[in-house]
Amino acid sequence: MASLFKAPTNNTLQLHKLDLFTGSSRINRQSSNSDNGNVAFSRKRSLVPPVLSMSATGASTKEHLETPMSKNLHIPIMVNSCTGKMGKAVIKAADAAGLELVPVSFGTEEESGQKVEVCGKEIQVHGLSDRESVLASVFDKYPNMIVVDYTVPAAVNGNAELYSKVGVPFVMGTTGGDRVRLHETVENSNVYAVISPQMGKQVVAFLAAMEIMAEQFPGAFSGYSLQVLESHQAGKLDTSGTAKAVISCFQKLGVSFDKDQSSRHIHQIQMIRDPKQQLEMVGVPEEHLLGHAFHMYHLTSPDQTVSFEFQHNVCGRSIYAEGTVDAVLFLSKKVQSKADKCIYNMIDVLREGNMR
Repeated sequence: MASLFKAPTNNTLQLHKLDLFTGSSRINRQSSNSDNGNVAFSRKRSLVPPVLSMSATGASTKEHLETPMSKNLHIPIMVNSCTGKMGKAVIKAADAAGLELVPVSFGTEEESGQKVEVCGKEIQVHGLSDRESVLASVFDKYPNMIVVDYTVPAAVNGNAELYSKVGVPFVMGTTGGDRVRLHETVENSNVYAVISPQMGKQVVAFLAAMEIMAEQFPGAFSGYSLQVLESHQAGKLDTSGTAKAVISCFQKLGVSFDKDQSSRHIHQIQMIRDPKQQLEMVGVPEEHLLGHAFHMYHLTSPDQTVSFEFQHNVCGRSIYAEGTVDAVLFLSKKVQSKADKCIYNMIDVLREGNMR
């Protein structure tokens, strides 16, 4: 297939003609391949598709990490999986925002007993065996504490059950797991939580706009076909939760798409995790191979005379770390005010309007 991404020049992401969906040479929309779903994204056509794209790099958002309004807040924050890349990014953002870092974190059994230093802070890592007693003890010492979870999909439900049992408010940034069970766990415990598969504020705003469009114009894209490509660092094991959320909006707009990839007749989400493909096909900058999130959605009308492309690309992790800190600040206010509602998402955080 054709054009999606190009590596940034001077930190600016650009669209580029690439054979991403088929891995073969660029095809014409009029070619016979269009009958089997292999629709090219060539720019060389008379009908130029409307394109909505957004991009962010670590450098472009760095200046927002520290603001006078956010200093010296003294809100204790416990970051689990503090040795992971997202954990480190959140600690950096939290430290810059003036939050109080709790010197305890949960990690793997192999990491248990280790003391690690992140942003000049020494943190004691605990494994799985003594998590409940450790968390209860820490919560007694820091009663206003908020836990931040950036672990792995397989740990989502077990961790949420632990936080709920102890009664500690938490921000769940980890994707995957059984999301229905996750919400049920929190609802039954009345623990305050922000749960969102996407913590980047600007990307969440885009998702909110998509939800509004889907609500107000159901069926507007009936009959259109959809192709989705998402590229993340090799360590991300699950399909992009953001891509799934956007696809849900397109489904409400009338597009047929099987997120579970159970139908061979419907286009699937193309996951790119191979660094070589990310460099050569997607155009991810080499310095961001270990931390990026590129998404592209291509819609084509039934007669293939109209197409739309939506694209959002993120390099680095600062956009998610900043959003996580805003979620912590938001949740702390809800806890202190004893708000009636307990479960929130990042759209709720955006609507509050008090971000840094």
